[in-house]
Amino acid sequence: MASVPAASPAHAATQATSSIVVPWVLVVTLAVVVSILAVGLMRSRRALGLFQDSFDSIPHPRQVVDADGTPLRTNRAFRDHLTDDGSAMPDVVERRANGREAGEEVRRLAERAAAGGSGHAEVPLTRGGGARGGGERIWLDVRAQPMRERAGVVLWSAEDITARRQIQDVLEDEQARFIDLLEHAPIGFYSVDQDGCFLFANSTLAGWLGVATERLTSGKLRLHDIVEAAGEAGAPAFCPFPDWRAREGQTAHGEVEMHGPSGHGFEAHVTQEVVPGEGGAISTRSVVRNLTQERAIAEALERSERRFRRFFEKAPVGIALVDGEGCVSECNAAFARTLQQAPHALVGQRLTDLVREQDRDNVAATLSGEVESPAEVRVTDGGIVCALFATALDESDGQKGGVVHLIDTTEQKNLEEQFAQSQKMQAVGQLAGGIAHDFNNLLTAMIGFCDLLLLRHRPGDQSFADLMQVKQNANRAANLVRQLLAFSRQQTLRPTVLSVTDVLAELMHLLRRLIGENIELEISHGRDLHPVKVDQGQLEQVIINLAVNARDAMIETGGRLAIQTRNSVLEKPIKREGETVPPGDYVLIEIADSGCGIPRENLDRIFEPFFSTKELGAGTGLGLSTVYGIVKQTGGFILVDSAVGEGTTFQIFLPRHRESHSEAAARDVESQQARDLTGMGTLLLVEDEDAVRSFSARALRKKGYTVLEAGSGEQALEMLKDESDPVDLLITDVVMPQVDGPTLVKRVRESRPSLKVIFISGYTEGSFRKHLDDDSGVHFLAKPFSLKQLAGTVKEVLHEPGA
Repeated sequence: MASVPAASPAHAATQATSSIVVPWVLVVTLAVVVSILAVGLMRSRRALGLFQDSFDSIPHPRQVVDADGTPLRTNRAFRDHLTDDGSAMPDVVERRANGREAGEEVRRLAERAAAGGSGHAEVPLTRGGGARGGGERIWLDVRAQPMRERAGVVLWSAEDITARRQIQDVLEDEQARFIDLLEHAPIGFYSVDQDGCFLFANSTLAGWLGVATERLTSGKLRLHDIVEAAGEAGAPAFCPFPDWRAREGQTAHGEVEMHGPSGHGFEAHVTQEVVPGEGGAISTRSVVRNLTQERAIAEALERSERRFRRFFEKAPVGIALVDGEGCVSECNAAFARTLQQAPHALVGQRLTDLVREQDRDNVAATLSGEVESPAEVRVTDGGIVCALFATALDESDGQKGGVVHLIDTTEQKNLEEQFAQSQKMQAVGQLAGGIAHDFNNLLTAMIGFCDLLLLRHRPGDQSFADLMQVKQNANRAANLVRQLLAFSRQQTLRPTVLSVTDVLAELMHLLRRLIGENIELEISHGRDLHPVKVDQGQLEQVIINLAVNARDAMIETGGRLAIQTRNSVLEKPIKREGETVPPGDYVLIEIADSGCGIPRENLDRIFEPFFSTKELGAGTGLGLSTVYGIVKQTGGFILVDSAVGEGTTFQIFLPRHRESHSEAAARDVESQQARDLTGMGTLLLVEDEDAVRSFSARALRKKGYTVLEAGSGEQALEMLKDESDPVDLLITDVVMPQVDGPTLVKRVRESRPSLKVIFISGYTEGSFRKHLDDDSGVHFLAKPFSLKQLAGTVKEVLHEPGA
């Protein structure tokens, strides 16, 4: 084995150094590579960050989506305006699209982009809103752009075009409205070319011609086809006028006859302008007015005006136009007739000057609208009462003023016053009727027992004067009740045929004592006065009440009271202060005084109950109301005229009575018969008032009658059960508890049909007769009555023929 020579020290050092250098170079190289890679990575990250920042800075939503629909890049605008839930733009837009068609359009755009095609779609969708809906409706222009370098990757973008679409919608709406206005305007429009072919015609013109618009513009019809006269005269094809002389740019107009293929025709006024075009071509701008319709409308308007004028002039109520100053500018005949002036004389007068002064403020307030219509006014001349209605004119057409309706309500006012008076009378009548029964029962007992006492105390007796005072005051109280009943026309009258002259002759001495020595009484009797049929006592009360009123009007100064009678024949009715006296034959009693007179404002109230101008305690206020009630119940009428400081005149119209022969004969026989109040017979007296029954029974027994007494209807029926007991006459009260008078009579006559009956009551006779089925043999005696009246009525009934 050969030996290896030993290495030198230098060679050994070199060899060691070489083994150390090789790893170091590798390390350096690796460090350089790492550094280079780090620098590249940093630059790549900066570039990627710069790209993302640039992508986010785009103000419109952008998104990069790969082939499977996964978003690769999404900018901030997308997340802010659409969604940040990681969804792809086509899915978001399709989900929020308004309507199925919009969603389908987005799907078609996505399919086209997946196939490598670009495109865009304008999509309406809802942005924002919660689970319950809502949100903002916007329009997006969605675009899809495939990236050629990367297969299946698509860049999606969206731009908000809401403002542009809104402007577009407004323009489309305005255009649609303009087209609609043009198509359906109340005038026709058309345009033709130089050959007369229609370029345009609106629906209005086509409708007038009775043809469809499409047919007019189809080229099959020309202008001269619908205006033949122009073609026959040789006018250009685009001209409807036979005498066309207008050059280009000039406007011509005239009247022609137009008609359609089916014969629809009308008179037309055409205004036409020729418009030059390119290459020498021309067209027209033409406007058509339908004169047939216009003339028909004008004629209808004229007829309407004539009809309105006729209604205005012939209207039964007054109508007037007033200007802004309240002056009459026009009025109809009824208005002038109500104001008693000629129509032309009223024009220019202020309406407030045509009514009485106290109504002028009310009229002015009504015209201005401060007070609602109607206003009640009286015209200056006469006592005509009117209702005034005022309506303001519409000032939109520049007119000021109003329309006034004036209705004559004089008769209605009079009827209302009469009705009010009747209601007052009825109210007092009900009051009087309510108290009359009980009050008259008391008075009957008072007067009756006075009569019985006076049979034992003759004149000269110490008690005679006292008894007479009691009886006289009871009679005064009874007279007050009769006044109330007379006022309300419920008093039972006993009319007889008499002469007014005889009544006045009997009253003359009493009247002279009543009026006093400082008043002159003058009575003038008419010749051959007609007879009248009245209750003499009530007529005397009327004359006495009027005389006493006249005395009170002249009590301080004295004066003259004149009573005059005469026959009066009225051929026309007399109307005065709510009273109307119809035509006929009357006896007129006129009572005039020269006293202080009655103010006009009180004339309408003098017949009201309890109305009095006298001092407190000087009168009851029933005097004239009683007069009114008696006169009206008698069938007469009463009028009054008065002037302050001159005096008052009352006129009483009593109907003439035409007496039959049988009435005259009966009256003569009655006047010749002597009045013997004694008699014989059995009477059944039924009265629940013990005092009245006691007096009546004693009085009738003193006259020779046999009197059976019953305190109630039941007791009377019990007494009449035995039909063998003779009863010649039944005297019964009307109002009794349980079984009243009419019921008692009805049941008694079932077994005693011929029994005669006298009803006694504080109520009126008419108040119970209507409840009787058969009133034959029934008589009535009103309470209060005296002994003489009771005995006289009993004897008269018992001695009737057939009794």
